Amino acid sequence: MIARGLNRVGVVDVGSNSVRLVVFDGAARSPAYFYNEKILCGLGAGLGETGRLNPDGKRRALAAIKRFQLLARAMNLAPLTAVATAAMREAEDGPVFRKQIEEETGLKLWVIDGEEEARLSAQGVLLGWPGAYGLICDIGGSSMELAELHHGRVGKRVSSPLGPLKLASVKGGSRGLKTHIAAELDKLADVMGTHYNRIFLVGGSWRAIARVDMERRAYPLHVLHEYRMTPKSVIDTVKYIRAADLGELRARTGTSEARMALVPTAAEVLRQMVRRFKPKGIAISAYGIREGMLYEQMPRELRDRDPLIEACRFAEHKDARMPGSGKALFRFLRPLFSGWNDEKLRIARAACLLHDVTWRAHPDYRAEVCFDNATRANLGGLTHQERVFLGLALLHRYKSSRKGTPFEPLFDLLSEKQINEAEVLGRAMRFGAMFSVEAPDSIANLRYFPKKHILEMRLDKDYQCLFGEVAAARFAALGAALGAETVVKFRTLRKAT
Repeated sequence: MIARGLNRVGVVDVGSNSVRLVVFDGAARSPAYFYNEKILCGLGAGLGETGRLNPDGKRRALAAIKRFQLLARAMNLAPLTAVATAAMREAEDGPVFRKQIEEETGLKLWVIDGEEEARLSAQGVLLGWPGAYGLICDIGGSSMELAELHHGRVGKRVSSPLGPLKLASVKGGSRGLKTHIAAELDKLADVMGTHYNRIFLVGGSWRAIARVDMERRAYPLHVLHEYRMTPKSVIDTVKYIRAADLGELRARTGTSEARMALVPTAAEVLRQMVRRFKPKGIAISAYGIREGMLYEQMPRELRDRDPLIEACRFAEHKDARMPGSGKALFRFLRPLFSGWNDEKLRIARAACLLHDVTWRAHPDYRAEVCFDNATRANLGGLTHQERVFLGLALLHRYKSSRKGTPFEPLFDLLSEKQINEAEVLGRAMRFGAMFSVEAPDSIANLRYFPKKHILEMRLDKDYQCLFGEVAAARFAALGAALGAETVVKFRTLRKAT
């Protein structure tokens, strides 16, 4: 059954650098972004020198919130949930501005402290990575928060003044900035420890740096969520930023001028962060405080579900010709994957759920649409390699050959073994879905003997007419992909209940 624990939820995030409205379609565990709009207001610009919010930023933020309220009414949303972070909580005129916003727009801001900001950001990471462990590092304009995760639970949390807007007021030039950052990171390390194998980076400045890393490496998949960096690649990218013309770099990466202006300072924070905490891996999270607020509203039963499988089930329910056929297809094909671990089986299950959701696409482009959707869709709980694997399997669901597709550079993210496994999965779906469009497991079963190189199908003799020429050809192609001889036996089978 599809979990529908939430209706559409609108969240406003009033940050030190940006003001954003996100409307989540909360029907599934991995909700879609129904609407997403951001204004880079710079509320925290100059806060370190004046102690007050930026006047132009206040004007722009108020105008943005008025617009957001009107949009929410037009969408028939429940009252927006609004949160404000470092700039609003630290500025001496923050309370007055908050009151002005409420009087002129009706929106009441929830001003949170640094530890609560860290907790919500960590919960946002959990929305995409259930059971995650490591250190969450969320950088905003005026602050940077850390939180630890152990087996899907938020632990210690701390806030620091390491946001790039705040750091702009540090005296002493480049040397003074580096010394100040190092001293602040030492304080954070004393509280949090440095024993984390993985750091999850949350925040616009980190995402901008990740885009630069992709540009430097000529990385083929431009999806920021779950993008991975090594400590060495971070150091190399910081050097690359220092040597680059920021205007040219901004144009090549599609980064806004206001965001790119913060990147050199944020890059120095990240360089020192990596050296001080010594993680083995760094992962970019597109989910943060706003997603954490959504996670806060989810019932426990919904939180515990797999975001990938829930998203795929929801997509099947909404778009497939025969919702539920993906589950039956997976049952039918399951004997082929006896040697696969749980993670691979999870991707196979997701593929079966998605195998029919793009049927409305033109037949000549259906394979490409499948691949593009799988690799670029808002799916949580997927590494980049898993995205490409899923996409390639779905491509082979509709097309025998992968040669000549525009996605060939992405295949380099997979090993030859993974490419072959994706082809096997795709050819298996191509056969199973065509052989019996609704429930192949009710009329036939598969047996695979890898050591003997035999793929056997036992088919109920009452349905042997389903095994026509095209089905036979696709079954033979599946056997060829497995390197197995195919055998078909007709007999009376007990019907599945």
